Amino acid sequence: MPSATSDRVAASARSLARKLAMQALYQWQINDCPWQELVTQYSAAQDMERADGEYFRAIVGAVCAARDALDAELAGWMDREPLRLDPIEHAVLLIGAYELKEQPEVPFRVVINEGVSLAKRFGATDGHKFVNAVLDRAARSLRPNEH
Repeated sequence: MPSATSDRVAASARSLARKLAMQALYQWQINDCPWQELVTQYSAAQDMERADGEYFRAIVGAVCAARDALDAELAGWMDREPLRLDPIEHAVLLIGAYELKEQPEVPFRVVINEGVSLAKRFGATDGHKFVNAVLDRAARSLRPNEH
């Protein structure tokens, strides 16, 4: 059975993977390139040694592959087109939508909290409020039995 310390280390490694994925997806929106290039570039990032690299690759690869489908779903949970969003909030919402859909072992509250934290740290002044509202709607839709 994992210890509380190992659980915290794993959670911290996943949080760091999300942060790096958000940065990579931000870059991808600004300068389109194959997702594999992002993974290669970010594998050398200073923080990657403490991050969950496998989770980082999963997020970046899946979001890049399913961006149109994720954007279509996001559009139903907000009052504007996803392509009109600030790239930071857009990247955070893409990660959140992906996790809510494809990572059922991650509790929806963790997905929302992580998204809000990233938006507070890197996004526009009140962007975290928007991210919170959209991810809450997404969680109600995608995980009605958990919400």
